[in-house]
Amino acid sequence: MKHLTPLVLLACGSFNPITNMHMRLFELARDHLHQTGKYRVIGGIISPVSDDYGKQGLAAAKHRIKMAQFALETSEWIRVDPWESEQGQWSETVTVLRHHYKELLKSHHIRKLPGENNWPIEKAAGASLASSLSDMRIWVMKTWRLVLWRRDVNIALRKIANMLKPDKEIIQDGDHMIIKTLSTFKNYIMDFDIGKEFEEDLTGLDDRKCMTCVTWDGDKLLCVQKGEKEGRGWTQWVEGDEMHLEIRACGVKCKQVFKKVQ
Repeated sequence: MKHLTPLVLLACGSFNPITNMHMRLFELARDHLHQTGKYRVIGGIISPVSDDYGKQGLAAAKHRIKMAQFALETSEWIRVDPWESEQGQWSETVTVLRHHYKELLKSHHIRKLPGENNWPIEKAAGASLASSLSDMRIWVMKTWRLVLWRRDVNIALRKIANMLKPDKEIIQDGDHMIIKTLSTFKNYIMDFDIGKEFEEDLTGLDDRKCMTCVTWDGDKLLCVQKGEKEGRGWTQWVEGDEMHLEIRACGVKCKQVFKKVQ
């Protein structure tokens, strides 16, 4: 029988609160990894950030932990780990990864490995972190982003996003617009007036709030989103039967092209 690399999925985030999409992400990632024929997912870990993370509106860690525990009561393979939330300061993802990697080595009775004091970190797709000391591996998953940020991209999420085929519906009444983005993964409705700033709630997408303003730039819609991410926003325009959407954040860009439905 072909050897399958055991894999543990790790998701770090605020989980403020945990949502169905957070849990669905684990299921989608596990299904994809199993389909490769290379991996066997043996567990999933949800690691909420500490109170020192400083996100606006962040609930106390003890409450976020409890909510996650309730949400995962029926899961046989995903668990909540409070270690990161108990730290006195915000922890980098690599620090959390090292902690859980060492704990997994202990639980599997692996006491010492070659190069353990200087173990390598793989950078999948230039951003995702995966430990590579032994046959045991951990993949770090970030909660799903509409834009795949520089430090938040990983192979599993990239493949999930690439498999989506969202529909875009635009309704315009003068300066009032409604843009609906519909997919099997997540539906999102944006309701706004051109030139008027409003608070945009992105719960379920990247769990952030920002002050958003959409204006016309010639024949293009230009959106500026002021919040935790620098240079965040998007530009949308039509060329023939195609609608182009360029999404930006922190110097990173991605583009979607939608075809008109006859």
